[in-house]
Amino acid sequence: MVTPRKARMVLAILSLAAFMAGLDLFIVNVAFADIGKEFKQSSLADLSWVLNAYAIVFAALLVPLGRLADRFGRKNGFLYGVALFTLASGACAVATSLWQLVLFRVLQALGAAALTPASLGLLLHVFPPEKRAAAVRVWSASAALAAAAGPVFGGLLVSASWRWVFLVNLPIGVLALAAAAKLVPDSRDERVGKAPDLVGAGLLTAAIGLLALGLVKVNDWPGVRTTLVLAAAALGVAAFWLRSRRHEAPVVEPALLRLREFSWANVAVLAFSAGFAANLLSAILWMQNVWHWSALRTGLAVAPGPLLVPVAALLAGRFAGRVPVGRIAAAGCLLCGAGALAMALMVGREPHYATELLPGWLVGGVGVGLALPTILSTAAAGLPAERFSTGSAVVNMSRQIGSVLGISLLVAVMGTPRTYDDAHHAYLDTCITVGLFMLLGAAPALGMSPRPALDSPASVASDTELPVR
Repeated sequence: MVTPRKARMVLAILSLAAFMAGLDLFIVNVAFADIGKEFKQSSLADLSWVLNAYAIVFAALLVPLGRLADRFGRKNGFLYGVALFTLASGACAVATSLWQLVLFRVLQALGAAALTPASLGLLLHVFPPEKRAAAVRVWSASAALAAAAGPVFGGLLVSASWRWVFLVNLPIGVLALAAAAKLVPDSRDERVGKAPDLVGAGLLTAAIGLLALGLVKVNDWPGVRTTLVLAAAALGVAAFWLRSRRHEAPVVEPALLRLREFSWANVAVLAFSAGFAANLLSAILWMQNVWHWSALRTGLAVAPGPLLVPVAALLAGRFAGRVPVGRIAAAGCLLCGAGALAMALMVGREPHYATELLPGWLVGGVGVGLALPTILSTAAAGLPAERFSTGSAVVNMSRQIGSVLGISLLVAVMGTPRTYDDAHHAYLDTCITVGLFMLLGAAPALGMSPRPALDSPASVASDTELPVR
C-alpha cells in the first residue's frame, strides 16, 4: 500500500518527467534564429522540421509504446523512455548539421513517447480512485506550464548557446531516473495480451509527415506536387483508419471515440494546440525578426503569460464543481484567440511591448490555464480504468498532431516576408487563423460534461463494449 506522502512524491517525479517532455516541444521556438544562423541557408520550412519531426513521432508512437509498457511493465517503460530522451538531448546538443539535429529530435520523441503514457499508468496505480482526477489535473497542469514556459527557459539558455536548450535536459533526466528507480512502484496490466499495431503507427507517422511536408512547401513547390503530397497524406489517414477498425490492438480504438466527452476532448485539444503552437511561434518570430530582439529578451517578454497558467489552472479546478467543464474550456479557447487577435491588431514596426504585446500575453496565459488542463483531465476522467493509459495517450497524440498542423500552416501562411508590410500582413493572417482554430476548439469543448469519477461502477459499466487488449 502506497502512503499518501509517497504518492505525492511519485506525483512530483512523474510530473517532472512530463514537464521535461512537454518543455522540449516548445523550448526550441526561441532558438530558431540561432539554429538558422549556425546552419546557414536553412529556410523557415526546413527549420520547422526541428519542431515537426519531434511532434510527429511523439504523436504516432504514444499509444503503441504505452501498450507495450502496460504489457511488460510501466516502470521499465518509463525508465527506458527517460534514459533515451536524456541521451538524445545530449546528442542534439552536439549536432553538426540541421538534418542531424532533426534525426536526434526523432530519437528524443521516441523517448518522450515511451515515458509519457507509462507515467500516466504509474500515476493511476499509485492513487486511489477518488484522488485520481486531482492527480491527473496536477500532471496535466505541469505539461501545460511546460508548453507555455518553454520560450522563457529557451531565451535564458540561448543567450549562452542554442545547444543549452538541449543540455538542460541532462540534469533533469538524471534526477528523474534516479528518483523513479528508487521511489516509483511498478505496475502492469496482465490483461494486455495483443501486440500493438506498429504498422498502423507507421502509417500515421507517414500521413502526418506528408501533411506537414505539403503545407510547409506550398510556397516553394508547384501546385501539382503539393496536391499529390496532400492527397497521399489523405490516403495515409484513410489507410490508418481502415487498419484501426480491423486490427486487434489498433493505435486508436474506434470504440473509444464512441465516448462523447472523449471524442469532443480530442477535437478540442487538436484545434487548441494548432492555434497555440502557431500563435507562440509567430509572436516569437515577430519579436526576433521585426523588432530584432535577442532570444533572452524575447523569452522574458513571453514570461508574463506562462506565469498566469498555473494560477488559471487552479481556478479552473476550483470552479469545475460549480461550472460545467465545457464552458471553462471553451472560455479558455476564446481567451487565447482574443489574445492573439489583440496582439496582431496592436503590434507595430517599433517595439511598444507594454501596450502592444503584454495585454495579449496575459489574456492568452489565462486562456491556456483554463483550457488545456481542463480538456485533458475531462477526457481522462470519462475513461474506464482499463483504458486510462491508452485513452490519455490518444488525447496527447491529438495534441501533438495539432501542434504539427499549427506550425505547418504558420509556415504556409507566412511564406518568406521581404518587407515590413509583408511581415505585418503575414502576422495578421496567422493570428486570424489562430482565432479560427480557437473557435473550432471552443465549439467541441462545450460538448464536454462531467463524467463519473475514475473507476466508479457507472464509469466502467458505461463502456463495457470496449474489449480488453
